[in-house]
Amino acid sequence: MKTSISRALITAGATGSALLLTAGIASAHVTVNAPQAAQGGYSVLTFQVPTESETASTTKLTVTLPSFKSARTEPLAGWTSTVQKDDKLQATSVTWTADPNVGVAPGQFQRFVLSVGPLPQEKELSLPAVQTYSDGKVVDWNQPMGADGSEPEHPAPSIELAAAGASDDDDHGSAAPAAAPVTHDDATGSDTTARWLGGIGLVLGALGAALGIGAVVRGRRS
Repeated sequence: MKTSISRALITAGATGSALLLTAGIASAHVTVNAPQAAQGGYSVLTFQVPTESETASTTKLTVTLPSFKSARTEPLAGWTSTVQKDDKLQATSVTWTADPNVGVAPGQFQRFVLSVGPLPQEKELSLPAVQTYSDGKVVDWNQPMGADGSEPEHPAPSIELAAAGASDDDDHGSAAPAAAPVTHDDATGSDTTARWLGGIGLVLGALGAALGIGAVVRGRRS
């Protein structure tokens, strides 16, 4: 019985280690995140860049852009950012370069933030990146997903874009309908009803007062 339990624990441990190792490899890719990004709109792109090397640091990152009208980087201590533009002043790429003695050390990662727009009218936006290490090694993150959905060794960072105006429809679609306007006839009818009710109240009040006086007089006579 003890032998069976021990074997089961060893098997479970080996399986768990394999899963953790696989997850660690997958998470080591350069990725990009942009929640609620929609076609034709503006968004903030956050690139997550881990250092896969065990001996060198990441010292530079270059991302290719699809000719954005606007591209602005967020300040990052120890790094210098440069946005490259074409002859039409469209942003075609952005490069972050680490200052001397600065970089993303082995076992660490860094976020690089970029505000861009308008986004293209596409369902998916690919943003190829080039990662450079302090030892001179260069890794191109530019491979597309396989036709069968399999992930390549160095996939290009990419995001899915929602249809243009989808969020606007959701916001306006839940609005409550406007209340119906009050017409002159409705107002007149309400006023007449109030007057009748007021008159009836006065009559009942006078009747109650008369009955009260009569009760007092009868009480004195008796």
